[in-house]
Amino acid sequence: MPEILIVDDEPHLREVVRYALEREGYTVREASDGRTALAEVARSEPDLMVLDVLMPELDGIEVCRRIRSHSRLPIVFLSSRGEELDRVLGLELGGDDYVTKPFSPRELVSRVKAVLRRTLPIAPSAGDAVSAGPIRMLPEEHRLTVGDTEIELTVTEFRMLLALVRRPGKVYTREELVTAAYEGPHFVSDRTVDSHVRHIRKKLKEGGLDPIETVHGLGYRLART
Repeated sequence: MPEILIVDDEPHLREVVRYALEREGYTVREASDGRTALAEVARSEPDLMVLDVLMPELDGIEVCRRIRSHSRLPIVFLSSRGEELDRVLGLELGGDDYVTKPFSPRELVSRVKAVLRRTLPIAPSAGDAVSAGPIRMLPEEHRLTVGDTEIELTVTEFRMLLALVRRPGKVYTREELVTAAYEGPHFVSDRTVDSHVRHIRKKLKEGGLDPIETVHGLGYRLART
């Protein structure tokens, strides 16, 4: 079963989350602060991290930033602050989902399952490659190349770009991109979607490509090549 690392400075919350996840059969590890979390990831990277935002010394935002410098480890943020700015910041840094405290253990387990379904590797098949011009995506391997350059995207970014690449020229509304990126009902603000697209564009430009067009008042599309 997948291994999950819970990072939170509240022992009771870790206990509740651990119990809920272990009931579903997951292997669970714990860390009580950001530095211990980074050491745990360096020792053996888990399949997913449940990461509290507000922690003393090294908070969850900085932990995520350091992990994203070298890894696509899926991260589900926890925070007692539900403001849109906090959600956007966490997702901009590469978080895959965001759960606001207080939450039900069932909701968290559901979010964890959804992220794992999108991220756990399946036996790759070259025939599943999706291409548009120099863009080539292998969904089963979570790999993106632009020409000879391999580019790393978060899970959410990858799924949004995949939708665009599958149908070049089609205008996708923000709601359609949310549906492509998340499983089940999900409230994601327009600002958050715009933030994801902005990051995708920035990363594609590193490969010398800027193919995503904004259609004002509607959404986004991938330019036909």
